[in-house]
Amino acid sequence: MKRKGTWLTYREDVRVFDCTIRDGGLINNFYFDDDLVRAVYDTCEAAGIDYMEIGYKASKDIFSPSNFGKAKFCNEQFVREIVGDREKRVKISVMADAGRTNYKEDILNKSESAIDMVRVAAYIHQIPAAIDIIKDVKDKGYESTINLMSVSAVKEKELEEALEVIGKTDVDVIYLVDSFGSLYSEDIENLMITFNQVAQSYNKKIGIHSHNNQQLAYANTLEAMMRGASYLDATFGGLGRGAGNCPMELLMGFLKNPKYSLRPILKCLDDYIVPLKGKMKWGTDVPYMLTGQYNIHPKLAISFVESEDRNKNYTEFYDSLLNENL
Repeated sequence: MKRKGTWLTYREDVRVFDCTIRDGGLINNFYFDDDLVRAVYDTCEAAGIDYMEIGYKASKDIFSPSNFGKAKFCNEQFVREIVGDREKRVKISVMADAGRTNYKEDILNKSESAIDMVRVAAYIHQIPAAIDIIKDVKDKGYESTINLMSVSAVKEKELEEALEVIGKTDVDVIYLVDSFGSLYSEDIENLMITFNQVAQSYNKKIGIHSHNNQQLAYANTLEAMMRGASYLDATFGGLGRGAGNCPMELLMGFLKNPKYSLRPILKCLDDYIVPLKGKMKWGTDVPYMLTGQYNIHPKLAISFVESEDRNKNYTEFYDSLLNENL
């Protein structure tokens, strides 16, 4: 598959997408201070980042507001308090999980909201539910994406069928999501062939969301971009559940478009993200590497890493995975 663009130029269609608060909130149930959320937004603006995903639109019937911070629900007051009254130069996104959002009631018409985009996250068996959400939010005036989760665990025939169905909707961007951090560059190249066929047939954009279980999130993001993806997800300091995500500072240090600036991100890392290291656990570790290699959900690794049982060791964890996958 021919590469799109060169190492020394930049593509006008590329959009940088910050997921720091939404992905990072999976670690601490979204209990972020408003000052930190606002600092991330201000930094996105200063750095030229195109979109900031501020959190979820989660159903309060499923998730009790007493157990989660504001970014789990992203009501209009919270979003407007973060964005402020000035002209908005960074578009705001929220994520709606298929089956876990009361989208008809909780997502207002775009004319009444400071939110610009709704990203619909769905597993392969949830495609019909995701399509309903996409229709609703498009009718309300939003940009939209569908984030196809755990694509590494989807059979090729099912993926092709799902993408064909998705291509016929009004969705703007189709996301390749490496939920388990198990994909290699060759996998990305092959998957992008399949995604590109649908994107070109139905005039869609492609996005990439990588997890860092095998320390390949950055490399795979670049590979997807070189193969045609134009929406690139990253987080400050790689903040995200488990092994985390593609680090924004790496991505911004690579992109050649002069509208992007690295320095504001480094300043935010100094002032806000690095201090979180003492309060939140994320980043590369051997158990995450192993679940990535075995192409399984990192929940077992997360449990191991967060355990207070100091008698556990990597070898024991490895043997337990072998026993489960024999």
